[in-house]
Amino acid sequence: METLAKHLLVELHDCDAALLDDLPHMTALLKAGAAAARATIVGEAFHRYAPHGVTGVLVLEESHFSVHTWPEASYAALDFYTCGSLDPEPAARIVAEGVKAQAVTLLEVARGLPRAEGGLSLARRSAW
Repeated sequence: METLAKHLLVELHDCDAALLDDLPHMTALLKAGAAAARATIVGEAFHRYAPHGVTGVLVLEESHFSVHTWPEASYAALDFYTCGSLDPEPAARIVAEGVKAQAVTLLEVARGLPRAEGGLSLARRSAW
């Protein structure tokens, strides 16, 4: 099946709350993930909430990576969207390991399916 892009929606559970609340750490993890996926960063925006939590996005030549954390729930939600042949899964792995996630769930969406194939192709799976 030929598609235009891959989109991973990633759920990280039972993470280290202090790491999820550390803006420089989360920024570095997302950038390391982009490097592992061989993506080209063209812009970024990160923010730390008060009293806790981090949000951020890397704008990529190939699309985007984003993160939003809830340290109080030891949870993070990530969005890895890549066009072309890039595989975003190494980026998800780096961030999950970097926040010591105990449970990871991925929802993979094939984007840009030809009209004849209709709709989105979804594959839900638990990860490593």
